[in-house]
Amino acid sequence: MITESNVKRILLKDLNFDAPKIKKLDNFAKKLLIYNKKHNLISKNTEKQIWDRHILDSAQLIKFIDVKSCSGIADLGTGGGFPGIILAIYFQNFNFHVKLYEKSPVKSSFLTDISNILGLNCKIIRNDINTVKIDSNYIVCRAFRKLSYILNISRENCVKKHKIIILKGRNAQKEINSTSKMKNYKYRLENSITDNDSKIIILNTE
Repeated sequence: MITESNVKRILLKDLNFDAPKIKKLDNFAKKLLIYNKKHNLISKNTEKQIWDRHILDSAQLIKFIDVKSCSGIADLGTGGGFPGIILAIYFQNFNFHVKLYEKSPVKSSFLTDISNILGLNCKIIRNDINTVKIDSNYIVCRAFRKLSYILNISRENCVKKHKIIILKGRNAQKEINSTSKMKNYKYRLENSITDNDSKIIILNTE
C-alpha cells in the first residue's frame, strides 16, 4: 500500500497537482469517509486505502486527457466521486465542464454537496445514462459496467468523435478480445500506476 504522504508527493511531482488542489482532495477524502459511515459510497475495507486505491487511481487519468482538444469530460457511473470529482478538482480552472453521471439518489446527493463545498466546475446528472445525449468528447469510467455496455453507450449516446478512458482490472485484454464492437475503435492498453495487474483501456472512435 502506498502511504498518503507518498500519494501526495506523486500528485505534486508527477501529476502536477498544486497545494490548493491537494487541500481540496484532503477535504473531499474527509467528507467522503464521514458520509461513508452511513452510506456505502466506497467499500468499507478500502477506506484506509482511499489515497492510493481511489484518489491516485483516479488522478492518473489526467495523463491521457489533452486539454487542448477537450470540450468536456463525462464520468459514467461516478459513484462516490471516482474519477469524476478528482478530475473536476484538477481541471477546475479550465474552460470545460466535468459531468458526473450517477443515478443513485444517495450518491448523487453526496456529489452535489461536495461539488458545492469545493466550488467545482462540474455538473451532476441523475438521469439514466441510456436516456441522455453525452456531448463531452472525453468519456471516463471506473468500476462501471462491462466494456460492451460502455461501447453501446458510445455508439448510441455520444458525439461522433470521442475518446474513452476506462480503468480495468487484470482481465482487460480478455474483455477486449470478447467484445465484437471493438472493430469500430482503435485502442491501446496502459499500465496502472497503483496496481501492477490493472490496466487502463484507451479507445478512440474511428
